[in-house]
Amino acid sequence: METTAREFNQRSARILAAAEHGETVAATKNGRHIATLVPADQMEPPPPFPTDPMGDDDDLPLFDGPPDLSARTDALPAERFGR
Repeated sequence: METTAREFNQRSARILAAAEHGETVAATKNGRHIATLVPADQMEPPPPFPTDPMGDDDDLPLFDGPPDLSARTDALPAERFGR
């Protein structure tokens, strides 16, 4: 079945019922195919994706602890601004 975006908007309940009964629906807008409505039992499973957003643990930076903040650094900016 093929439908326009306007017709899909106006008759969505009827189009969803057709998909529920196993029909695949192609939607077009200005004559250009923009979407395909596929019955849920005919869908392909989604492709696998990495669960770790950072990648492998081998690629992570190593931190040896908090930085040493004991040295006074407030004099350096004052020197650069002429104080």
